[in-house]
Amino acid sequence: MLFLLSGSLIALSILASRLSSLFGLPLLIIFLALGMLAGEDGVLGIQFDNYSVAFVIGHLALAMILLDGGMRTRLKTFRVGFKPALSMATVGVFITSGVVGLIAMWIFDLTLVEGLLIGAIVGSTDAAAVFSMLRGQGININERVGATLEIESGTNDPMAIFLTLMFIQLLISDENTVLGNVLFFLQQFGFGIGIGLLGGWLVKRLLNKLELVPGLYSLLALALGFTIFGMASWVGGSGFLAIYLCGLMIGSENTRQLQHILPVYDGLAWLSQIGLFLVLGMLVTPTELMKYALPSLVIALALIFVARPLAVVLSVKPFFKFRWREIGFISWVGLRGAVPIVLAIFPVIGGVENSSMYFNVAFAVVLLSLLIQGGTLLPMAKWMRVQIPKKASPRQRGSLGILPERDYEMFVYKVENHRLDEQPIRLLRFPSGAMISALFRNEEMIHPKGSTRLKLGDILCVISREEDLDNLNELFNGDNQLNQKQLAFFGSFVLNGDAMLVDVAKAYGLTISPQEVGVSLGEFIARRVGGHPVVGDDIDWHGIHWVVNEVDGDTVKKVGMRLY
Repeated sequence: MLFLLSGSLIALSILASRLSSLFGLPLLIIFLALGMLAGEDGVLGIQFDNYSVAFVIGHLALAMILLDGGMRTRLKTFRVGFKPALSMATVGVFITSGVVGLIAMWIFDLTLVEGLLIGAIVGSTDAAAVFSMLRGQGININERVGATLEIESGTNDPMAIFLTLMFIQLLISDENTVLGNVLFFLQQFGFGIGIGLLGGWLVKRLLNKLELVPGLYSLLALALGFTIFGMASWVGGSGFLAIYLCGLMIGSENTRQLQHILPVYDGLAWLSQIGLFLVLGMLVTPTELMKYALPSLVIALALIFVARPLAVVLSVKPFFKFRWREIGFISWVGLRGAVPIVLAIFPVIGGVENSSMYFNVAFAVVLLSLLIQGGTLLPMAKWMRVQIPKKASPRQRGSLGILPERDYEMFVYKVENHRLDEQPIRLLRFPSGAMISALFRNEEMIHPKGSTRLKLGDILCVISREEDLDNLNELFNGDNQLNQKQLAFFGSFVLNGDAMLVDVAKAYGLTISPQEVGVSLGEFIARRVGGHPVVGDDIDWHGIHWVVNEVDGDTVKKVGMRLY
């Protein structure tokens, strides 16, 4: 019966995911709703109230999600996202928890500590929700905002856990000191960061040296990731932070082993999300949840429209050069998900008085957050103008598995660029290290030669390295709609970032100050945006929008001119 129910629910969850694209519902809401339908008050009437089992499942699932999320977060994004994300993961969570706690104390007529416990439980954003919403809905936002949100969601759990356990300890015991709390906080972050980075580095070295059957790399990385999670928790550190950083270190280089791991983890992360939200959905009793619906709505609205924006503004705006529209979008993507519900199990296990209230309030807040915030991400991204147009990309890509590092890959392109029609292959502006290995036309394979002329609709298999990908994408970019969006966003004219500002001013009849003589256009824009430019940054100078088109680290390589 267990296999029948679990298999049916997972299959139904996957099939029901189509509702997300049809009606714009967040996927996690669908998984939660199916769990509630299967639960005590639902269609199947499954009585599941084992909080300890749900607690263990929650930790395992979140560990898997964070390991996968860490592997997909590139180290280069840390240059623009780490510092503001760390500020929000600590100071921001503290402010959010405090504001929500004071409001909860007033609404439920609780003591200060009881109110702050509610604030601590719902104070952190959820990695599962943020990763699935941003990546699953196909929202292509600029690197500064995207990196900040993803790193924050992967690193803010220790602060929320620290505050939750501290307030529980205050409620059930008098043995609680300021020094003890400070040491516990330092333990959570210190051991979590140290074990995560060191363990991840060692795991990456081990994976690169071993020769295994391809399917075993993902299992070994998962086993070692869980070992690091357990080790960090055992010594008093944050296992969640450790396994996220472990994944970050493993995924820092696009190695042959990583190509075998990521496709497997994509499915495991989805399975973890489905299983986690189904279990949490079955754990709640809807009739009991309705008792707290109205006050929970007030808390959720206060969290979304007051606490989260206030926390983001105070922890980010004074210290980092974010634009107000970026601050607005980051404030809106304060998605709550599985983490607050798992944290709400702590009071139940700890024997806190009226523990069901904490669980039901957290569950209701998560539901409302996913509905209100998760269901409006795309229109908010457009309204706040943090989206950037998608660039061309290969239809398929995969590592050849020949070299341990900087391996060659196979990129598959379809000829849609009209400029390539009837073009001999020898005249293509190919990167020096790239070559066409196969050409398919009318479902037949043709051995390409230099004299072979391309035709629209041809499928090309190109062998090259990742560093040539931008050049290949630009060569095969043939989607007219995509081109129009890029022209509308970046402008019709593109200048090199190393062009001197004085030459640009002369060419277009602009004026510059004496301090700007000897400065390149890229340097000028980088200074205006705070030193960490990303694709999509724009400044208004002499009635023209100068839009960053391409960057390499902190160096602006290309700049588009967009007229009003």
